[in-house]
Amino acid sequence: MLDVVLPVGISFYTFQTLSYTLDIFRGRGRPWHSFLDYALYVAFFPQLVAGPIVRAFHFLPQCLRERKPTGDEFAWAMSLFSLGLFEKIVLADGLLAPIVETVYDAEGPVDVLSAWCGTLAFSSQIFCDFSGYSLCAVGIAKSLGFSIPDNFHFPYASIGFSDFWRRWHISLSTWFRDYLYIPLGGTRRGPFSNTLNVIFTMLVVGLWHGASWRFVLWGGIHGFLILAERLVKRSIPQWDVWKTGYGKLVLCLITFMFISIVWSFFRAESLDRALLILQNMFGIGVGFSGLRLKNSDMVIAIFLTVSIFLTQWLMRNKTLEWLATCSPWWARSLALAGILIFLVLGAGEDRAFIYFQF
Repeated sequence: MLDVVLPVGISFYTFQTLSYTLDIFRGRGRPWHSFLDYALYVAFFPQLVAGPIVRAFHFLPQCLRERKPTGDEFAWAMSLFSLGLFEKIVLADGLLAPIVETVYDAEGPVDVLSAWCGTLAFSSQIFCDFSGYSLCAVGIAKSLGFSIPDNFHFPYASIGFSDFWRRWHISLSTWFRDYLYIPLGGTRRGPFSNTLNVIFTMLVVGLWHGASWRFVLWGGIHGFLILAERLVKRSIPQWDVWKTGYGKLVLCLITFMFISIVWSFFRAESLDRALLILQNMFGIGVGFSGLRLKNSDMVIAIFLTVSIFLTQWLMRNKTLEWLATCSPWWARSLALAGILIFLVLGAGEDRAFIYFQF
């Protein structure tokens, strides 16, 4: 019954309206003069259901003049929208979701390789699913003449867990930073207080995703990983090898593997299932017995995960706008044509965006 009663997108536009109220309370802005502008801000449909979470004083000034995108702006907006659909329909739903469901929705244990492939596939799936939605939202907003912030900046190219939260679901992580972590004291009240602030903030981030111990544990583990990263940086000498390209790539790969392992708590239907998957991944109690994925599914999972990881690594300090600007017109045309062809041919089972449930 609650699934019917609860309004669509309540957690996202609640955060938006809270940011408006808190910014005014703190003197960072003044009450907006037009209620219609405010209503548009709250109910702006492209990102209403699952974000990005837009700050009022980023959006409302755009309402002061009529929005008329140019032809180039509209073309870029539709390109982003098409890329978002490609990530969602072709990659997340068509190729990755069946693999993840085979592993995580099975009743019994799975073998070691299948557990790893299913977990890596979910790492790729949740990125393509949520990044795809965010690109669609940004693209639709741009087609109407509005600018909303990017929600992802190649997060699997992160070097460290703090860096990950600066790149993953940026609008949510910055919201919790500005309206929870910093008001709690941030780093201003000493190491012990800062430790409590980090853990509490990440526990709340986990709880925001759902009233379940697995979400709380997922958030708490990320909090401990952030603190562990800080401790390691202070305790271990900053060797020059880690500043080289290869050293950074190794650190990035370690970060990605830890993040993928922790995703198990996010995807599993229960805490017991998550713990069983983790046991299977490390061969505890099962070894190479249990359910086994088809070889083709393993190849798809590994190939797409490696491709996404390397692509994000190469684009780590760049943007899609930079890539489009540097690419010749024929390369952009071929890429867009390929995306549209895959969208037409790759449409499969209908699956809602993962973040619709949050």
